[in-house]
Amino acid sequence: MCGILALIHANASGTSAASELHEAIYFLQHRGQDACGIATCASGGHIYQCKGNGMAAKVFRDDGGRVSDLPGYMGIGHLRYPTAGSSANAEAQPFYVNSPYGICFAHNGNLINASKLKHFLDYEAHRHINTESDSELMLNIFASELNETGKARVNDKDIFAALERMYDRCVGGWACTAMLAGFGIIGFRDSYGIRPLVIGSRPSEHGPGMDYMMASESVALDQRSFTDVKDILPGQAVIIQKGAAPVFYQVQAQKRYAPDIFEYVYFARPDTVIDGISVQESRERMGYKLADTIKQRLTLAELKDIDVVIPIPETANTSASCVAERLKKPYSQGFVKNRYVFRTFIMPGQKSREKSVRRKLNPMKIKFDGMNVLLVDDSIVRGTTSREIVTMAREAGARKVYFASCAPRITHAHIYGIDLASSSELIAHHRDEDSIAAHIGAVKVIYQTLEDLKAACAELSPRKDQEFEVGVFCGTYVTPVEPGYFEHLERVRGETKKSKIVENARVAVVNGSASEEELQIATNGAEVSGDGTVVPASPDQAKDGIQSKRHSLAKRPMEDESEATPRDRMDISLHNFGDYA
Repeated sequence: MCGILALIHANASGTSAASELHEAIYFLQHRGQDACGIATCASGGHIYQCKGNGMAAKVFRDDGGRVSDLPGYMGIGHLRYPTAGSSANAEAQPFYVNSPYGICFAHNGNLINASKLKHFLDYEAHRHINTESDSELMLNIFASELNETGKARVNDKDIFAALERMYDRCVGGWACTAMLAGFGIIGFRDSYGIRPLVIGSRPSEHGPGMDYMMASESVALDQRSFTDVKDILPGQAVIIQKGAAPVFYQVQAQKRYAPDIFEYVYFARPDTVIDGISVQESRERMGYKLADTIKQRLTLAELKDIDVVIPIPETANTSASCVAERLKKPYSQGFVKNRYVFRTFIMPGQKSREKSVRRKLNPMKIKFDGMNVLLVDDSIVRGTTSREIVTMAREAGARKVYFASCAPRITHAHIYGIDLASSSELIAHHRDEDSIAAHIGAVKVIYQTLEDLKAACAELSPRKDQEFEVGVFCGTYVTPVEPGYFEHLERVRGETKKSKIVENARVAVVNGSASEEELQIATNGAEVSGDGTVVPASPDQAKDGIQSKRHSLAKRPMEDESEATPRDRMDISLHNFGDYA
């Protein structure tokens, strides 16, 4: 999951698209804390960019000092969320290719036929891919199809035709913004409507005409005074040239209208409206329906036993207050949130997540001491955070802790851009509710039902028979999934984690705090098992690896050292101010 933006001003002189994109990025920071970037286009078709790892305040400096290096009347922005691939600086977006026509590209989503696309680009399109990002794959598929025009200059019909061919090749969920040098901006969305994208307009402040902005969430447009906000529909694309009205086109027939329901559960801001559904109101209904389930699951004695309902801030605040209202119980903010700590379930490593929970949340003893509490959270993913929270509640004096989740049991991997966890790491993948409760230390765990979750959102939809992408809860995804994809995903996750685990093990050995497993990893290295788990390599495998390297070096006498894996890589496409902090 990422955040994307695009902006074009009606007046090309004396305006700064970058300053507005920079302001808007902060309203989407929750969508991506791993990296961010902005690319703009000025007169003469010159493209400028600033991007890098870190949050917006780091990449653009706290005072926005780097924004002045980004002239131009149009631009696109991106915030990256950690996914199964690498997190190298080189994968910060927007991406850029100079041929054809100079294209900048920002992508939110995930392609589930990446290996097939790589093969096409290598053997047929002859385009080089420099990162592990499927966003770069999609950009190059689009560029390859657009290059088929053979024209010196393209028009909107050429672009729509290239997008049609790209849609025929790509499988997955996406929302994208793009910019063609000197031409205009583009926005498009997958034919299932999985990932969100909205567009709005406002009168230009610098002369006649209209300015246009696209974003993942409506709140970014609201804050920049854009009105007439509408959703780009599933399978639809829009092109906006300087001083012209948007041109909409149905690139691919709408297959379904099934937005990812996790946007409403957790990811989106409450003041956002996605596909006509208010996130705030959907969470209110989740709370009321969850309370009804709690009444069914707990005995009268257990219900009477609950003294107070306490939310896990902040996403669950709305739902928890509605749970308390329906149960006729007091509602209390028992945890104080540190707003300067990242989201915990996306952090690499269980120990990192456990430590981060305590940095992120602090229980107020006065709210827990001697109380039987019902904690309400938006979801339970690995159970690491939930277990630590229950422990903190007990340490603060809670006598009994009940735990309720606004989302159903998460049992399967997310494949459209939210890297929750591998299936084997999901606490509900192989446990029932009683064993989950025992694992996290709660008296009981109560989950929202899938039907109630869908109803909480669908009841607010302007469409009848509203569908949602709910594969994480049931394993049934809205798009076809190729055989072997999940095994591939586990291996990718494992390979990504392996280098970090080896490095951490070596640090632990140096510090004298290594466990037996860390000692084995530091000595013999690590390997990725078939299910994606990182385990210590056996001494025989480590020896075989050394012999193999020696044999390889003996065959290549001109090379003195084996190739080292770099700790980070910079983007090579453009001079990037973000690379030089």
